[in-house]
Amino acid sequence: MSVYHDEIEIEDMEFDEDTEIYYYPCPCGDRFEISKEELESGEDVAKCPSCSLLIKVIYDLDTFMVGEKAVTSTKGHAVAVA
Repeated sequence: MSVYHDEIEIEDMEFDEDTEIYYYPCPCGDRFEISKEELESGEDVAKCPSCSLLIKVIYDLDTFMVGEKAVTSTKGHAVAVA
């Protein structure tokens, strides 16, 4: 189990559209970072590249599930929905 420095809402993080990485200031002077790809895969821990601190990113996974297929049931039959 990880010990988090803090829990941060995704809305409070800065997003770089070129690299598709979210950033948040770290007390050490660097920035925590987590990629959009990591968020899409369900990862919620942003790491600082300069120290050992971690933050938990609070976000709605459904927002990052673009292009994924959901499976629903209709009268006992599974139906894939895009």
